[in-house]
Amino acid sequence: MAQTPNFLKNQNLKKESVVQSVINVLTDAMRNKELKPGDKIPPEPELAASLGIARSSVREAIKILTYLGVLESKRSEGTFVCDGFKESMIDPMVYGIILNQDSFENLMELRQMTEAGMLRLAIQKYDPAEMKTLETRLDDMRAALQRKENTIEEFFRADNAFHDQISRMGKNPLADKVGRVVRSLTYAMRYETVSAMIRGGRGAELLAAHEELCQALRNRDDSHVEDMVRESYFGEVLQSS
Repeated sequence: MAQTPNFLKNQNLKKESVVQSVINVLTDAMRNKELKPGDKIPPEPELAASLGIARSSVREAIKILTYLGVLESKRSEGTFVCDGFKESMIDPMVYGIILNQDSFENLMELRQMTEAGMLRLAIQKYDPAEMKTLETRLDDMRAALQRKENTIEEFFRADNAFHDQISRMGKNPLADKVGRVVRSLTYAMRYETVSAMIRGGRGAELLAAHEELCQALRNRDDSHVEDMVRESYFGEVLQSS
């Protein structure tokens, strides 16, 4: 059996966000040069065993880092730290944020700013046809809560699609790109929050927060945008940190 890398020893992962903690372990190792560009990371079973967590959490963390262009998977060879990055894979800004391990609060404040801005743009550039698409995404979230299995995954997928649609409704490609980057950076945090609230029987609160956002768009009312974003489930993330 291969020797356990130093960066996997004596790790005490935070229970509130296991996926994010795995991401932290790997990116800390990159920042400290324990993992260098081109290095192969340990396989999923070894990472899970060394960290004492479920393999699914490791898989999700690797999926996120691969999506962001920090890691790359090579069929039959394994997963490697990217040897540099390409514009098509990841923006330099994102790579810097990942490796600098910006704080939870800073990332969530950034998301609050971008979500409020996106909503304001969508209200200003309201389009009835696009609103119907957003309402369909809301229906998907409602249906997910009624499912007997895969509820969290389906709700989270619909939640991402909902916010992507609001971003598109702003009709500003640059703002849309920034919003998607921020949502990618906060992916694990948001998943943990959605998971905790649904498991805690508070799925209706999540849905109500999104219904309020839809109502503001229908009424074309941007007078309380910041308050709505702050008081939605996004606020629950800050309070639980």
